[in-house]
Amino acid sequence: MNYPGFLSFPDKSDKVIQKTPGISGGQACIGNTRIPVWTLVSLLKQGATQQELLRNYPSLTLDNLKSVREYYFNHQLEIDKIIESMDE
Repeated sequence: MNYPGFLSFPDKSDKVIQKTPGISGGQACIGNTRIPVWTLVSLLKQGATQQELLRNYPSLTLDNLKSVREYYFNHQLEIDKIIESMDE
């Protein structure tokens, strides 16, 4: 799938994206936050811009959003399944 804002990246997201048992159900989150990757991906798919995400989540940086895109590119099935389950 191809969505605006999603590009091909080597996966360097493991330095920023973390899965911690007991935090957000163990789902992938931006490190040191409780912001799940799937939430940001879902918002981007719905047309949110990076600027909107940065405004609405002041603790995020452009580098965080780059890591989200990298993680999604390399773990698309995982994130899409979570988004789909949240839509049910």
